[in-house]
Amino acid sequence: MNKKTVRDIDVAGKRVLVRVDFNVPLEGGTVADDMRIRAALPTMQYLIDQGAKTILCSHLGRPKGKPDPKYSLQPVAERLSQLLNRPVHMAPDCVGQAVADMVKAMQPGSIVLLENLRFHAEEEANDPQFAQALASVAEVYVNDAFGSAHRAHASTAGVAAVLPAVAGFLMEKELNFLGQALATPTRPFVAILGGAKVSDKIAVINNLLDKVDTLLIGGGMANTFLKAQGKEIGESLVENDKLDVATDLLQKGDSKLVLPADVVIADRFDAKAQRRVVGVDAVLAGWRILDIGPQTIEHFTTRLHGAKTVVWNGPMGVFELAPFAEGTFAIARALADLSGATTIIGGGDSAAAVEQAGVADRVTHISTGGGASLEFLEGRELPGVAVLQDK
Repeated sequence: MNKKTVRDIDVAGKRVLVRVDFNVPLEGGTVADDMRIRAALPTMQYLIDQGAKTILCSHLGRPKGKPDPKYSLQPVAERLSQLLNRPVHMAPDCVGQAVADMVKAMQPGSIVLLENLRFHAEEEANDPQFAQALASVAEVYVNDAFGSAHRAHASTAGVAAVLPAVAGFLMEKELNFLGQALATPTRPFVAILGGAKVSDKIAVINNLLDKVDTLLIGGGMANTFLKAQGKEIGESLVENDKLDVATDLLQKGDSKLVLPADVVIADRFDAKAQRRVVGVDAVLAGWRILDIGPQTIEHFTTRLHGAKTVVWNGPMGVFELAPFAEGTFAIARALADLSGATTIIGGGDSAAAVEQAGVADRVTHISTGGGASLEFLEGRELPGVAVLQDK
């Protein structure tokens, strides 16, 4: 990674504005999953140890540009306070006089969490005046929100035009893992792509085909490839307008691109549906493909044996319905069992899957950004990274 980090600048006694990704699920006024909060702790702890005055800012949910108590970061402040074992002072807003007064009263090593950035429509509009107002309380800007780095918002891109901008440790870790996988992977390099739509992953497949040794495809997106091969897929999810693209990718991918050999089909989209395992040439009319089958699991697992770098993005089936979760969980377990491999999980549903499979602690890196990791795998420069100072 060729960007400066918080280690490369003097933060002692300084007011440091840190963009974090605290967009976490809430239940009954408390944080239901604190993975993203915990991921940002190393940067915060470093700033505390350096005697910086840490001003945290984040979005939460989609409050549509105006204050909504349902999306307040107050529960996050409470959870963060427990994790750091020190007070986290909650600001009433993210800009304005009350925030300026709170920051002025800060002592070295103290922490203020600003209220939800998206309570102001100017945040997502990357409004320069809003960015200026946000930056006005600080002397240095640190971006530790990889999950929001693919968006050019006031808090991810705009502020960097006003303040010296560097990466936090989570941002550094994400860019190092993903960057190394794409630039200098230890081989064999295997990518696993799933999820519902080919259209979401066309650019990723195009970018990865030249870099990987094997590309395994499952999930709903595999259906479009199967149909492009002339297979009957019943009532399965398919993107008919992407059949030509799928055909081109199959030709380009040649022997690298591996599709399911058997699938789990159901007579309706329901956990209580009738289901059967069939070969990809035997999908019944009126039925739909909802998971990869046991033969495919075995085949994919065999292809993973000996891999030294693996990137996984997207589930193998409808894993939120228990009868159709086996393919996804089997892949998660197969990755956990690899020895001496760097295994990178690309956020979103795949991250949830390794957690639910109980193997999260046995993979090398779980990305905190689904959309951001996808765009990175497409080979695109992320706006929130581009604005950071180069080393």
